[in-house]
Amino acid sequence: MSIGQIWRQGFQKSWRFIPALRLVWQSSPPWTLARLGLVVVAGVLPLCSIYITKLIIDEVTDSLTLAQPDIAFPKIVPLLVIAAVVTIVITLSASLSELVTIAHAQRVTDYMQGIIHTKSIEADLEYYENARYYDAMQRAQQEAPYRPPKILNRVAQVGEDSISLVAMVGLLLALHWGIVGLLMVASIPAVLVRMKFAGVMYRWERLRTQLERQAMYLGWLQTCDLFAKEVRLFNLGVYFRDRYGAVREQIYHEKLKIVSRRSLAYFLAQASAGIFVFAIFAFIVHQTIYGFLKLGDLVLYYQALQRGQDNLRGLLNNLSGLYEDNLFLANLYEFLDLKSNIVDPERPHPIPELFQEGIVFNQVSFQYGTTSRQALQNISLKLSPGQVIALVGENGSGKTTIVKLLCRLYDPTAGNITLDGIDLRDFKTADLRHQISVIFQDYAKYHFTARENIGLGDIKQSDSQQIVAAAKLSGADQVINSLPQGYDTVLGKMFDQGEELSIGQWQKIALARAFLRSSQIIVLDEPTSAMDPKAEYEVFQQFRELIQDQSAILISHRLSTVKMADYIYVLSQGQIIEEGTHEQLIHLQGLYASMFETQAQNYR
Repeated sequence: MSIGQIWRQGFQKSWRFIPALRLVWQSSPPWTLARLGLVVVAGVLPLCSIYITKLIIDEVTDSLTLAQPDIAFPKIVPLLVIAAVVTIVITLSASLSELVTIAHAQRVTDYMQGIIHTKSIEADLEYYENARYYDAMQRAQQEAPYRPPKILNRVAQVGEDSISLVAMVGLLLALHWGIVGLLMVASIPAVLVRMKFAGVMYRWERLRTQLERQAMYLGWLQTCDLFAKEVRLFNLGVYFRDRYGAVREQIYHEKLKIVSRRSLAYFLAQASAGIFVFAIFAFIVHQTIYGFLKLGDLVLYYQALQRGQDNLRGLLNNLSGLYEDNLFLANLYEFLDLKSNIVDPERPHPIPELFQEGIVFNQVSFQYGTTSRQALQNISLKLSPGQVIALVGENGSGKTTIVKLLCRLYDPTAGNITLDGIDLRDFKTADLRHQISVIFQDYAKYHFTARENIGLGDIKQSDSQQIVAAAKLSGADQVINSLPQGYDTVLGKMFDQGEELSIGQWQKIALARAFLRSSQIIVLDEPTSAMDPKAEYEVFQQFRELIQDQSAILISHRLSTVKMADYIYVLSQGQIIEEGTHEQLIHLQGLYASMFETQAQNYR
């Protein structure tokens, strides 16, 4: 790329930071206005300072020439007072600027994190099963907290430098028009170097996102409690530490190579700029020695030269920095521009208060976007109001995928799913999901109080009695009452005074969360897999009471549990290969009967 192309591209892209400034404004209008006001003050005050210095030096020079200090000093005193006031105002402005900058940056950072969290919540589940989504989210999370505040800093600095530069240029033009041209020429090489390497660094960081995530993952393995036991039992700590070190070492050397090249190029550019500046300074000294300038003029123009160079360099560097920020902001916009495939209809149907026909899968097929394998093929099943059906099959046969489609975490790639004859896509998604209580096999463990853990099943429900009732239904009440603070005990060890539960106890908490929601369908995906046989028996002994008048879907490998369902579907490789009641399937002597007989032998 030629120098001209770099310059044109940088100039064009530097102005595409406006959306980021809009985000900055939305985060806190009062702090933004305060910041802009201080920018103007900071831009004007340096000119006042150096001009007053020039006047003081001229008065001192004249008094030395006339040898009349008694007359000269009273004239200087007001200038000294003004200089002192300007200095105090500059100091006050700097202090206020620090306060405003820190407060505003915190506001912007928190606001941007909120945007990232909102987008993460809105993103379809399929994004969380795609490595490229994690790359985009990783890059967005890296840039969102500090890029917009950094852009605001740059824009503020551009404004401040521009105001000061206009004043300094005016002074220098009065001396000689060529000085301004030399300053411009001296500053351009450093800007071109920065713009070029901004692109290099941007492309390198995009290519290394996966490697950065690998390093984060390896670090997580060494510090997360989920892996703490195995890391110690299998002596994996040193292995993970070494792998982490190797990845970080690769990133370090690659980045150091780029930064070294940039530093060398920047040094050469700055060294050439220094030569131009000293040539201008030599000209000012020459003019002073030969009497064309006073001593005060020498100080004035020298300071104007220095400040003008700093302002111009700062202005061009910040403009090239905006080009760099714009490149990296593309990471944020890439994430924020992700489109959801699960969208609500413009005119959604209301959810029936009481289901009449229930749920029907009509020739449903589904394929995850990250694989060519069909997860489901031509699935047809029905869940009538008040009915209990069971899904049985080996791992990977498609049971949990059916539940995900029912909850509209995904939409079918073929066929459709209806509720009382209406396609699920014609309902508002939040309303549909509110009618389905689900406990997945990989249920969440929230490090909140026991009361809050259960209450998350229906965040609009704050009635403690209903929370306790749900806990009693799942068997969690007895566990909770044995804890030090009962329902106010924090679960898990992440926070102080937290109490860890066994896997089976956590599962009872998750069950209570599902039972709390007043829904018409309850889905239990391996609901008692971690419970001991006695606890499982107690849960399912009163299963009909537990689900009340709800429809239910059971997914379980324990066929002693499944046999109490009204109807059973047997899946294999994404297809329904058998269906019927327990007695019908036993009589069929197919896969279900074989699985049941195999399990039954273990209890004889």
